[in-house]
Amino acid sequence: MAQHILDLLKERGFIAQTTFEDELYEQLKQPTTFYVGFDPTADSLHIGHYIPIMAMAHMQRAGHRPIALMGGGTAMIGDPSGKTDMRRMMSVETIDSNVAHIKKQMERFLDFSEGKAIIANNADWLRSLNFIDFMRDIGSMFSVNKMLTAECYKARMATENGLSFLEFTYMLMQSYDFLELFRREGCRLQMGGNDQWSNMLGGADLIRRKERESAFACTFQLLLTHDGRKMGKTEAGALWLDAAKTSPYDFYQYWRNVDDKDVRKCLALLTFLPMDEVNRLGALEGSEINEAKKTLAFEVTKLVHGEEEAQKAQEAAASLFGGAALGGSIPTTEITREDLARDARVTTLLSLTGLAPSNSAARRLIEGGGVSVNETKIANVNATITEDQFGAEGLMLRSGKKKFHRVLLK
Repeated sequence: MAQHILDLLKERGFIAQTTFEDELYEQLKQPTTFYVGFDPTADSLHIGHYIPIMAMAHMQRAGHRPIALMGGGTAMIGDPSGKTDMRRMMSVETIDSNVAHIKKQMERFLDFSEGKAIIANNADWLRSLNFIDFMRDIGSMFSVNKMLTAECYKARMATENGLSFLEFTYMLMQSYDFLELFRREGCRLQMGGNDQWSNMLGGADLIRRKERESAFACTFQLLLTHDGRKMGKTEAGALWLDAAKTSPYDFYQYWRNVDDKDVRKCLALLTFLPMDEVNRLGALEGSEINEAKKTLAFEVTKLVHGEEEAQKAQEAAASLFGGAALGGSIPTTEITREDLARDARVTTLLSLTGLAPSNSAARRLIEGGGVSVNETKIANVNATITEDQFGAEGLMLRSGKKKFHRVLLK
């Protein structure tokens, strides 16, 4: 007998909270339509979106139908959850462009053929709403007193700028999404990050009150390190799923270098490896844990960027650490001879290639002894590069022990 999908998600470490768990177990014994929302605040998904994406894939494999809901309407307001200040207002054109990019990314993870999954956009129903009609129909169903107890609102109200009425309506918008998807697609379950719990409760309750039907919410654990820090943050910013924003090599290297204590958790959440194999790899100790990390890095990179790119990244990493020729998948930047003549400082190259976020950060890296050029450590913050340091395969910059970038001269 196949494992119940909730038991599978629990075993792999996904589940944080659920509503009416016994009822939800019964509901998921039959094919169920569910949705996860994605905020189009950028033109790419990042690793924070990857947990819900993997959960959606597990659900689809178990026979359920996912809806990936693009927030083309709600992004015009901005979710206050987890924010200390109001989000930057985006134009409709920017939002719609971001939605188009994210849609293409989603198709790599879910099977959208023959209606097995749906991509929807809440702009289709939110942008044309009549304010008075909406407030009479939906706003009347919400208690302000109850809304103010939500953590996302309480945290914002304690800040200097407080909470705008615009953001206060976000819970109503997200709840209305659930109701609309129930009416359009028979959707009975909303899933998402644990920071969305209050908004999700609002939607499930709205369906129960307006339609007298059962509806459920289920949240996932956030991707945190063993000591509670958010994973997926790099010196260059977020760990993006778009190869143009985070190269497959850098993506591979991030997972190759996770803390030993986080390997098992990452294997369970971020790959489809069977749990027997996850437990075996996660139990390795000492130098053997490196084999588990290589497996983790390869499997996650394969899922996000494809097997060919994962293989290239693996070979590039192996060649670097083995002292062999440079691999073709290492992040590379081209500069002209005119660029070099204009500014040949190592600090400028570090900033240009993204190994340091600024020239001042680059100087601090050098002062800390963390910068090498062609495996020669740089001690002088004013050090410069000459043309003869560029070999046939370019010049290799290294920041710390494991961050590399190749610079080609053209």
